Amino acid sequence: MRERGTWQKFRSSERRPGGRRGAVRAAAAVAALGVMTTGALASPAASAAAGPDTVRQGLSSLVRADGLPAALASVQDREGRTRTYTAGVGDLATGSKVPRDGQVRIGSNTKTFTAVVVLQLAGEGKVDLDATIDTHLPGLVRGEGIDGRRITVRQLLQHTSGLPDYVEYLGDDVRYYEPRELLDLALRHKAHFAPGVKWEYSNTNYVLAGLLVQKVTGRPLAEEIDQRVIRPAGLRHTYFPAPGDVTIREPHPKGYYQEAAGAPLRDGTELDPSWGWAAGQLISTNSDLNRFHAALLGGRLLPAAQLAQMRTTVPAGEPFAAGARYGLGLVSTPLSCGGVYWGHGGSTTGYETRGGVTGDGRAASVAVTAQPTDKGTMKRVERVVDTALCR
Repeated sequence: MRERGTWQKFRSSERRPGGRRGAVRAAAAVAALGVMTTGALASPAASAAAGPDTVRQGLSSLVRADGLPAALASVQDREGRTRTYTAGVGDLATGSKVPRDGQVRIGSNTKTFTAVVVLQLAGEGKVDLDATIDTHLPGLVRGEGIDGRRITVRQLLQHTSGLPDYVEYLGDDVRYYEPRELLDLALRHKAHFAPGVKWEYSNTNYVLAGLLVQKVTGRPLAEEIDQRVIRPAGLRHTYFPAPGDVTIREPHPKGYYQEAAGAPLRDGTELDPSWGWAAGQLISTNSDLNRFHAALLGGRLLPAAQLAQMRTTVPAGEPFAAGARYGLGLVSTPLSCGGVYWGHGGSTTGYETRGGVTGDGRAASVAVTAQPTDKGTMKRVERVVDTALCR
């Protein structure tokens, strides 16, 4: 989702604009309050790690050099030992510490949760990935160059539908949005391309996937994600905010935004997240995201056939890293040490998250408390994940 006007502080997605983000001003605010960088072990055995802690250094650099208010990470090695880190301050106004493994809004990581539910329904024979969306939502998807009788469920999950992104057309009014309102925003605009012709990231795809889940199950999407994914994976700090809930329940660092490049950082922690819905509404922690990705790639959330479908990828472009490939709500990203890691990533008002798991059990998730609008800063966030998984 690209940032436009005052909606910068209320949007979530992987899309990032270019331009300068006023890092000097942010860095000065953090420096005035002091910088805390810590690493703590979840297991005494983790102290066996030798050499300089490059993850700690990477987070500290994001705060000191890039001006991000705070950075958090959770890293799991091949033996399952976990180390958590924090850097910066949790509240620019008070200078309070960053809560260890604090909750954050995880933005488009939500897409992977939504995709898992759709794929579970496919495994149960209730959804055919190659059937059209019109099969379950007849007559709903119509517009200029848009016809739900030509768009398959697979194309929604893989961002090859050609549907325009509703986030581009959100107004300045910050309020509760019904999912159908979000869809209608997109359908007022013409298709970007014919279904299946190419890949392009669009949050509209996942609003439709959420509506599909509700139609097939007869239950709210939030309940399906909770009962089918969150509880089975043992995610104790992950939840789908209820309508009207603008808070973050557990200890969390505050998230910040800028109204324009160079403008002061403002607190954007509490907001109505309904405009993200199936594409970006969840709240979680780095450790829970590691646990989720490990459960998913370990075959504990999907049958083997559906997991294989999820991991069948096509080349992806912006907003993902060079060489990334997109499956069905799951992204493979090349590692500097060879191989890939599997995850997604999320960007929402006040928070940016990146991370995933490798085939041999390594896992890492990193969160920062402002959306980097500078591509160099974003690359450095991604580099911390790479460093954690390659060391």
